[in-house]
Amino acid sequence: MEPGEPERFPEELADTLVGIQRLIRRRLRGGPTATRPRDAEVELLRLVEARPGIRVSDAAKELYLAGNSVSTLVNRLAEDGCLVRQTDPADRRAVRLRLTGAARDRLGDWRWRPAALVARHVDRLDRADRDALRAALPALRRLAVTLHEEAEEA
Repeated sequence: MEPGEPERFPEELADTLVGIQRLIRRRLRGGPTATRPRDAEVELLRLVEARPGIRVSDAAKELYLAGNSVSTLVNRLAEDGCLVRQTDPADRRAVRLRLTGAARDRLGDWRWRPAALVARHVDRLDRADRDALRAALPALRRLAVTLHEEAEEA
């Protein structure tokens, strides 16, 4: 890098990560997707799986979405038989969310497909590239944590 030239690494990293995610989504759309909800729905289901009984308002904060957007997602997923709404015994106005058995099964399928796609392509790389990707995972996870922390501060 020449003196005074802007550092391109952050831009290249962001573009690469976004591009990979976009390509994974496109490839998965080509398969059996009739039962796959939108990404925001999957994120909400994964959150409820990780935190059974989470309130809608807490889910909205965690996902950085407006409360009414999460309520819309909850309604759709409840209609589809993926979420159960339970009245919070401590606050009758609040609702707690739980996954249905069908949602657990679907989440397992939705996790498997992207992992299988990525595995096929990682297997096509040489050993040095596979090792470099594996070695980068801890740093990428730490990057995700700092992005999450900054979003919580905003």
